[in-house]
Amino acid sequence: MFILLAALALLAFFALAGLRVANQFERGVVFRLGKLRGTRGPGLYWLIPLFEWQVMVDLRTITASVQQQETITRDNVPVKITAVVWYSTVDPIRAVIDVRDVDGAVIQVALTSLRNIIGRHTLDDVLKEQEQLAGIMRQAIDAATEPWGVKVTRVEMRNVEIPNSMQRAMAQEAEALREKRARIIKAEAELDASVKLKEAAGLIMENPAGLELRRMQMITEVGAEQNTTTIIMFPSEFVAAARGIADMAAAAKK
Repeated sequence: MFILLAALALLAFFALAGLRVANQFERGVVFRLGKLRGTRGPGLYWLIPLFEWQVMVDLRTITASVQQQETITRDNVPVKITAVVWYSTVDPIRAVIDVRDVDGAVIQVALTSLRNIIGRHTLDDVLKEQEQLAGIMRQAIDAATEPWGVKVTRVEMRNVEIPNSMQRAMAQEAEALREKRARIIKAEAELDASVKLKEAAGLIMENPAGLELRRMQMITEVGAEQNTTTIIMFPSEFVAAARGIADMAAAAKK
């Protein structure tokens, strides 16, 4: 009787020892005496104790930060860049069998791709086209990690650092561009003003009296701004015309 109870207890222990549970985002890659038997999960499943074992694989998206790398652009400018890679395992079997440390392998591929891509582009490309370069980098990493059952979904480049001397040169270039734009705007304004003056001169030439009226307006403006005595010389025709107008006004009053 005792032997029977012991056998039942041993059998129950043997059965319970092989129970495994995998979460929804996990898969167990099962081996039997060293040979691949497939994947298990999610949920409850049973492994033969002592004869079967598993390697658990996480299928969730992993965010990995690529440590800062110092590389040289195509125009021989040293830059320091940090990148972030988002990837996930889509084939647990290949991720376990084909590569020893899939996470470390992805990081190393990202480091190599980052250096190669930056070396093929100029500093202006690195600063202005980061999204395009990140897309090229994602494709390169994804192509290299696809045999390992890994899918790279996103790559971002951040913290692009350039030498202080290059920063000063870029600041001077930006200042020169701003000055250039200011001069162009001023020249365009002068051109527009000259066109308007030309049109105004044409109208005045059609009626010479308009020129004298404009002159009187300018004198009035100068007199309002300056506390000085101003002597004005008028053409005799204008003075005679003014006297005639005054005499006509006086006669009308009488």
